[in-house]
Amino acid sequence: MIARIWHGRTPLEKADAYSKFLNVRAIPDYRGIPGNLAVHILRRDDGDTTHFYTFTLWESLEAIQKFAGSPIDLAKYYPEDQEFLLEFEPHVTHCDVVGSAPS
Repeated sequence: MIARIWHGRTPLEKADAYSKFLNVRAIPDYRGIPGNLAVHILRRDDGDTTHFYTFTLWESLEAIQKFAGSPIDLAKYYPEDQEFLLEFEPHVTHCDVVGSAPS
């Protein structure tokens, strides 16, 4: 299993709208890819900025490529992200999952 981690920042005043966008648009997009095992979106408010971390779990690198294209370490953005994000980090992080405790 492989974890894919993306980070982005929004102004605090746009964070609620971005949270909604991620739940309505991004989560179904991830979940629609065969081989996606889970999607978790984390939010941390920090002063006038909000950090978002998208943490997804995948069966294989091939499954990630179906979602992200090639090369798989490039971040995937939606056109709507232009309305929210302060910058566009070019890369994501991939990690092998070496331990897990399902709920």
